[in-house]
Amino acid sequence: MTDRGGTRLRDAYQGSRVMITGGLGFIGSNLALALVDLGAEVLLVDSLIPRYGGNLHNIEPVRDRVRVNIADVRDEYSMNHLVQGQDYLFNLAGQVSHLDSMQDPYTDLDINCRSQLSILEACRKHNPSVKVVYAGTRQQYGKPDYLPVDERHLMHPTDVNGINKMAGEWYHIVYSNVYGVRATSLRLTNTYGPRMRIVDSRQTFLGWWLRLVVDEREIEIYGDGTQLRDFNHVDDVVSALLLAAASDEANGQVYNLGSPEPVSLRQLAEMLVEARGRGSWRLVPWPEERRAIDIGSYYGDYTRAREQLGWQPRVSLADGLRSTIDFYLEHRQHYV
Repeated sequence: MTDRGGTRLRDAYQGSRVMITGGLGFIGSNLALALVDLGAEVLLVDSLIPRYGGNLHNIEPVRDRVRVNIADVRDEYSMNHLVQGQDYLFNLAGQVSHLDSMQDPYTDLDINCRSQLSILEACRKHNPSVKVVYAGTRQQYGKPDYLPVDERHLMHPTDVNGINKMAGEWYHIVYSNVYGVRATSLRLTNTYGPRMRIVDSRQTFLGWWLRLVVDEREIEIYGDGTQLRDFNHVDDVVSALLLAAASDEANGQVYNLGSPEPVSLRQLAEMLVEARGRGSWRLVPWPEERRAIDIGSYYGDYTRAREQLGWQPRVSLADGLRSTIDFYLEHRQHYV
């Protein structure tokens, strides 16, 4: 990853102790690679529950330069021990499948709410000076009332996952405001790139589409394919996480991420086929269980992140898709 923020980020992380929950997952592992490059001492905490995306191959380039602790964030005793002495905590662990949250709401509640309290209580009691960055989601907003969506937009989630992620975010803000545990939340949109889960569509539709393109199978688009979405390459998301953690101005704040180039799902499918150099797509009717929680078009306004954090996306969608496909063509066996 390019060292965006330059000297400021290196000064912030050189020699620091950093803990990443969900550290063997998609975003966590890419963040770990960047932090190692910045000179941080990195602890990765992950439950390695198979369907949640943790993968030891994700950290292959830095396997001997990070510490890994296999633990569940729901285990408060483990959290009490692990947070001690950390300068930064990137809280990326969670259940992110919208469909799973509707089929098993209690597990989603346990992972996305109760576990967040376990982590924050551990920080409050055992390391109140740690800086915490939480991974929120655009799904908290639900079906947009207007576009682009800014942080003042009302939140009316369409699924259990959105509700619980919203609660998880606000636990962080409350602990920041009331207990002084410095915390901020980034509301991520559709993140893609190397090391994302592509084995099925449980977590992200784009991960599954990448699998189909890599395997030269047909992409199926639900509905008419005109829904708009914005996408961030994982390198840009990592940059936002690092900038937020290094900024005192971000304490107690929430920030949207987003892209200046929202595209329709049909356009996205065409871009994937073009990037792969082969493949096809077709429109299919909505499955009822997915239609009920679809939010229609969404793209975010990231003005606040640009003005307060100095963040903006750098990787174009076309370039990002090409490099991501190349990654899976080379490493497919580790992800399917």
